[in-house]
Amino acid sequence: MRELRILFMGTPDFAVKTLKSIRDNFEVCGVVTAPDKPAGRGRKLNKSAVKVYAEANNLKILQPTNLKSEKFQNELKCLNPNLIVVVAFRMLPKQVWNFPKYGTFNIHASLLPEYRGAAPINWVVINGEHKTGVTSFFIDDKIDTGEIIKQKEILISTDDTAGSLHDKLMHLGAELAVETCKAIQSEQDNTTKQPELNPKQAPKLTKENTQIDWNKPSEDIINLVKGLNPYPISWTIFNEDGYEKSVKILELSKSDEIIKAEPGEVILNKKQFLVKTKDHWVEIKKLKYPGKKALHIKDFLNGYNSPDQLKLNA
Repeated sequence: MRELRILFMGTPDFAVKTLKSIRDNFEVCGVVTAPDKPAGRGRKLNKSAVKVYAEANNLKILQPTNLKSEKFQNELKCLNPNLIVVVAFRMLPKQVWNFPKYGTFNIHASLLPEYRGAAPINWVVINGEHKTGVTSFFIDDKIDTGEIIKQKEILISTDDTAGSLHDKLMHLGAELAVETCKAIQSEQDNTTKQPELNPKQAPKLTKENTQIDWNKPSEDIINLVKGLNPYPISWTIFNEDGYEKSVKILELSKSDEIIKAEPGEVILNKKQFLVKTKDHWVEIKKLKYPGKKALHIKDFLNGYNSPDQLKLNA
């Protein structure tokens, strides 16, 4: 049985659950996380979720800006981990992932090779997938291409948003990380190469790929909204009497309305905000104007002075 001395690397909330689970079962010699960043009007330095947990549990913390620097390389040698576990961190140089005797593995929130990239949780919802999962794999010199150690699957509910799926995968990923560590500890870490079958990708979310296209089918638009909730949130352009406003759409659902119209045309009344898509109508349930708080549609309509013309840019 191998004795593990684990260095953990991660930054957001998603990584904290895994760190806690590993610490409950193994020796954690240190934590590497992102440097503190200024945030808010006062530009107060903001700690990562992983750092907050590490401080509360008296773990050694490293926050390098350059993973190739001599200083960090010396710190790595002093800690002398024989296994590195990575969850939601940045790309590692070879001199880091190749350092530990038993390797460096990552927990990725998809069933690799599908949905390699920065936003796998968002994209499986956006694309209307019925299942996803988490994968542990040994890191190599490319992104999310290393040999697979273990996987766990989960079904995606029709009610799931990126937020709810994030929380489910966070717990599943923590379980998988512990199972993977135990497999490495007992020398049962057999791996399989990832098949190259033109897998779907999970690219970074941008202003362009988060905008709603009302020319698309209703189901695609609903999936986009769910897949971007609670972050970064889908958006559209409201054209109100010739003035354009960028408005975020947090929730919508399919409507039974059958009136003929062009994509982007709107029906507004005291109870509903309907928008025509390529094939049906959808009903906006929650939205957010620039600089305003998010509103459920009932509250929005109660305070809305309807312009003579309102259309959503298709």
